Order: sequence, then C-alpha cells, then structure tokens
Amino acid sequence: MVDFLRKPASLTRVSLVLSLFTLVTMHWPFFRLAAENVERGFNGIFIIFSLALLLLGLNFLFYYMVLFLGRFAGKCILAFTFIANAVGLYFINTYNALITDKMMGNVFNTQYSEASGFFSWMILLYVILLGVLPCVYLFARHFEYGTWKRFLSRTGMALAVSLAVAVVNVKNWTWVDRNIPTLGSVVLPWSYIVNSIRYQNAVAKSDQQETLLPDVEGMSDSKDVCVLIIGESARRANFSLYGYGKQTNPLLEKDSVSVLVADASATYTTAGVKAILDHQPSNKLYEILPNYLYRNGVDVVWRTTNWGEPPVHIDRYLKIEDIKKLYPEADDRYDGILLAGLKDDILGCDKDKLLIVLHTSTSHGPTYNNKYPSEFEVFTPVCKTVEMSKTNPEELVNAYDNTIVYTDYLIHSVIGILKEIPQRRGCVIYVSDHGESLGEGNMYMHGVPMFAAPKEQIEIPFIVWTSDSAMQVNEDEKVGHYHVFHSVLRFFGIDTPVYNSSLDVFEQPSEN
Repeated sequence: MVDFLRKPASLTRVSLVLSLFTLVTMHWPFFRLAAENVERGFNGIFIIFSLALLLLGLNFLFYYMVLFLGRFAGKCILAFTFIANAVGLYFINTYNALITDKMMGNVFNTQYSEASGFFSWMILLYVILLGVLPCVYLFARHFEYGTWKRFLSRTGMALAVSLAVAVVNVKNWTWVDRNIPTLGSVVLPWSYIVNSIRYQNAVAKSDQQETLLPDVEGMSDSKDVCVLIIGESARRANFSLYGYGKQTNPLLEKDSVSVLVADASATYTTAGVKAILDHQPSNKLYEILPNYLYRNGVDVVWRTTNWGEPPVHIDRYLKIEDIKKLYPEADDRYDGILLAGLKDDILGCDKDKLLIVLHTSTSHGPTYNNKYPSEFEVFTPVCKTVEMSKTNPEELVNAYDNTIVYTDYLIHSVIGILKEIPQRRGCVIYVSDHGESLGEGNMYMHGVPMFAAPKEQIEIPFIVWTSDSAMQVNEDEKVGHYHVFHSVLRFFGIDTPVYNSSLDVFEQPSEN
C-alpha cells in the first residue's frame, strides 16, 4: 500500500480518480432528484447519463486546475472541499437540506451554540470516510504534474466534453432550466462554493447605508408599551389556539388573545426577521421598525437569544451574556432569560412610548428537547437525537410540541407582566419568523426556497393581546410579516406617511 502511494501517478489519473470518487459518493441525492423529475423512456435515461458525464467533466476540470496551479496549496484547498462535501452530504441526506445562497447565509450566521446541536456520531463517520480518507490519499500520493502543454490539453479536453454534453442536450435545456434551482443545490462542491459567493455579494449590497423613512409627524399622548415577540421555527399547525388536537397553549387559551391566520415571507431566519421589521416587501435596506421608532423618540429595548436580524441602531441591545451580567440568577439555557428584569425595564422607562423586542430561539431544531426546562416536557417520550429522519416520528413531534408549550408560557408571562403595569396601555404581538417541517414529505426543519417550500414551513402563528378594549383585532383577515410594522405604529398612535392601514391588524375606526 505504501509503495503504491509512493509510486508517482500522473495528475490526469489522480484527478480522474477524485472525480469518480466525488461522482459516486457525493451525488446520490442529485441523481435521485433528477430521476424523480425526468421523463420516462430513452430521453430520460439520456438526460441522467449526460448529467453524470457533465459532473465528471466539471469535477475533473476543477481538481486538475487546482492541483496543477496550486500544488501544495491546491491540495489544501481540495482537502477543505472533501471535508465540506462530507458535511454537506450529511445534511442533505439527514435533513433533505438544499444548499442555496440562503442556506449558506444560515451557515455563516449560525452561532456555535446552535451549530453544536447538529453534532452526532453519524456526521463524524461521514467526515472520516468521505472527507478524511480522500485527504490522506491526496497528501500521501506522489504526483507527476506534467508540462503546461499537457495542462492545456487536459483542461481543453474537459471543457470540450462539457460543451459537447450541453450541445447534444439542446432540446433538454428547458428541462434543465426548470429543475436547475433544486438540482444545483445538491451538487457538491459547486452548490456551497457558488452560493457562498452569491450570499457574500448579497451581504455586500446590504451593508450599504439604510434608507431613512419619512419622519414621524405626530404621536398620541398616552403612555404605551408594546412587546414584540419574534418566534423561531414555530409553525401554526401545532398551536392548540388554531385547533391542534394536543393542548399546547393551555395558558394563552385563558388570556383572551386574538389569533390570526398568517403566512411567512421566507423560510429562513434572516429574511423572515427582516420582513417582520420592514414596512413593505423590498430587497432594499430600509430603516427597520426599532431603528425608525428609536430615531423618532420612542424608547426601544432589544433582548435576544437568537441572531439574524438586520443592523439594529439603538442603545439597549442585549444578548444572553448581557442579560446574565445584569441578572446573574437567570437561567441562560432557555429563552426564559429574556423575561429577567423585563418589568423593571418597563417601570424604569421615562418616555411615553416603549417598544421591547424579544427575539427567541425556542423551537429551533434539531435538538428540540434541549429548548425547554424539564417541567415543560408535557408530551413524552421525546426524540433526543439530531438524526431526525431516523427517530420515531411521534417522539420528534412530542419534543417539538413541548417547545410550543414553553412558548405558550413565555407569551403568557409577558402578558402577565403588562397586566401588572396598568399605568401603561399594553400590547403583545407574537409572530414566528417561519415554520418548520417535522418529516412531512421526508423534509425536516426549514430553509427550503419559497417556490418549493411545503406549507409547514410557511404557515405561522400571529397572536395579539392588548389591554385596550378599544383596539379590536380583525381576526377574519389573513396577515403576514409586514403587518407588524404598521400595527405597532397604530397601537402607539403614531402619525406618519409610512403607515399603511391595509397592513394593520387592528380594525379601523368607523366613520360617523
């Protein structure tokens, strides 16, 4: 074996071996998706064969160029791709994940505490067998790099094969165009390389100065507090307030809350939270709700156990560690820490208007059983593994439902705090950033592009409570993320050109 590795091999052979290895081990999800969407008969078989040849040619071109031009550095680059391929394949196989630019945004923004929840022995096995072993071969094998003439001939040949495949499939281009968004998201390593670049380009655009909204023209004299609770991965179907068979909202059912049917604007956190805080759908970076209110004299507090919001420009932005320093006795393992000192914040406010945002992480998978204290484990037994596709479906749903029970407690607790402060009109708005898949259609968690997302990832709860009996909620209207901005303006009695009455959950006053 050692003699085999020490025996020099041509770069052509090594690149071909690595390309075949990648094609055979990394692209079963790709060919499964292609087979599900291709027509039956000879042309369908021809498409599958053409895709295999195209992937083989592109991977050969990639490996050959990186190794020839990079030498040792090229080996390091390819070693990274093998490890990344193994991790990517694990998530594709385990969670039916699609590696899009939005998913790469989740990867770049995920905190360590959240990422560590995905660890399992199976992912370690993927990394060792499909990542580390190819790296050993890569660094142990001696190469004959050859001349520039050979380099040009080999790369030219790979390009020619790829081009020929494209040309002979002219009649199938419409099929490719229709399916490439999904197929492209499971092609390794191209999916995460291309989509990482796409995500970083989007970030660069979003770093531009935010566009300010028109100034507030007037504000009511009442003393008000509004608490906006942003849920994480909470799907409407599992709230008993919406008719779910298991009692997951025992406390809120006694709180006289209003429940509205709502759809999310996205299936991942960064876009969902942005939509909740935006005044209208837009790819531009407009001034978001907390920034707008703070600039116009409203006191704003942001408390978070999560991440992914647009830049927040206020004085009091508190993460878990900040709250823990202020309240050392608070349990920082769960979202209940967001309630620590909340009443003190409200009583200590010297302004007429106060907005408090609580950005939770309660129902984020895959370790749902770690998202709530033990006393909230109402439904048992629960799933305790990150490999959701291999667990008992009932246990997975039980663990998830317990996070909804805990969410019920959190919202109820906020309402209770506001009831104890009658000197301020109170309002609580709870809305989730997106929904969650729990195995329906063999899908798990969230992040599927909107054009292909199942209803479980789109249908979300939208719950409103107010101490002002004059502020009636229209529960018959279907709402969405963009209703939050304008509903908060309405509750505060803010007069501004930005306000859009059609995106207000409160009923309009009748004209006499």
